[in-house]
Parts: sequence; C-alpha cells; structure tokens
Amino acid sequence: MGFQARILTLYPEMFPGFLGYSLAGQALARGIWSLDTVQIRDFALDKHHSVDDTPAGGGAGMVMRADVLAAALDSCPHDSPRLLMSPRGRSFNQAYARSLARESGVTLVCGRFEGVDERIIEARELEEVSIGDYVLSGGETAALVLLDAIVRLLPGVMGNEESAKCESFENSLLEHPQYTRPSLFEGRGIPPVLTSGHHKAIADWRQQQAEMLTRQRRPDLYARYDKNRQKT
Repeated sequence: MGFQARILTLYPEMFPGFLGYSLAGQALARGIWSLDTVQIRDFALDKHHSVDDTPAGGGAGMVMRADVLAAALDSCPHDSPRLLMSPRGRSFNQAYARSLARESGVTLVCGRFEGVDERIIEARELEEVSIGDYVLSGGETAALVLLDAIVRLLPGVMGNEESAKCESFENSLLEHPQYTRPSLFEGRGIPPVLTSGHHKAIADWRQQQAEMLTRQRRPDLYARYDKNRQKT
C-alpha cells in the first residue's frame, strides 16, 4: 500500500491542485501515494454547520472549534503523524520531509480564520508545522507545499533517485549552479570544467560552488553544514 495523505479542510476542492500534475500527479495515478480529503464542516454540531466561534477573551476574527475538529480527526485512522499547519509551528525543512516520507502516510489539519482552539492541539497531540515566517489565508497552501516536498522523495517517484540527493538543502547545502545547451548564451559560456569529462574535477567544482553559495546566501545553513563537517 502506498503513502496515504489525509487532509482535513474546509476547502477539499483545493486538492490535489498542482499535485495532480508532473511527478506528483504521475505518482498519484500509479498508486505510489493516495490522497483523501475530509470536509471539516461535515462534523459541525448545529444546523448552520458552524465550525468556528469568537475567541475567548475577545479579539478580532474567529477560532476553529475544538469539538468539531475532534470529530473530524476521530473519523480518521490514527496510523500516521497528525500535523497542524501553523505559522507558529516547527520549521519544515528537507530533513523533516525525508523523515515524513519514511512514514506510511500523514494526516494534515488545515486551519483557517485566527487559528484553532488550543485544546484540540493538546487533546489530539497535533504537531504544529510551519513552512515559513509568514502568514497565509489558510493551511491548504502550506499542506500542498509540504506534500509536494514529501511525495517527490517516495521510492519510484523520481526517475533518477540520485537527483534528490544532489538538490538544495541535502547535507545542509544549497545546490550548485546548473548549465545546459547552448554552449554560448549572450556571450556567456559554460564553465570549462563541466565539459572536461573529468568526473572528480566536476564533483569538486560542484561541491565548492555549493559551499560558496550557501556561505554567501544562507549563513545559517552553512554554519550547520560546517558543524556537521567538523564532526566527521
């Protein structure tokens, strides 16, 4: 059985979205992974199908109700990590994506409005996950991003498994520059080493470029890389 993604959302029509195309879409069609959506509003407790209410203590906006979310979550098997997409959550990165790709699946809760009642996070032991230091209109976009990063790491999704190992953020480095034909573009050529045929020289050049770019653009990543390198 393939990797199973479950999405709890107020907007199931947003899925699979762009995940229905390219590598992820092909993998979905081949059964490497599956996608189920759960309409949170189906578990509302009143005739108006309300899923939110005013925040305790006052304030702007609305908060998603714990009882409604609990009913939606309890309708799903608890056989995989349960994550709440939240800007205050743990930062999502490549290492985290690899970890989740080794699971049998994932259940993602997409918040809306001002967030969710804190008690559902505690009662159902949801792990909060953030894709960046910014606020979106809802968790659906973040869930799509998270799934895209995970699905491409599943066995059989990428034609060349080595491709995933050479990308940005693997080993805490940004990816080296890439080139292809034509050999000359607006006066700019391809670095000679890449057409030399010397595999070790090419590998060394790519490593040096990756280190240089990471040091310049992401000193935080480079510090992590340097620390890990000193341990080995």
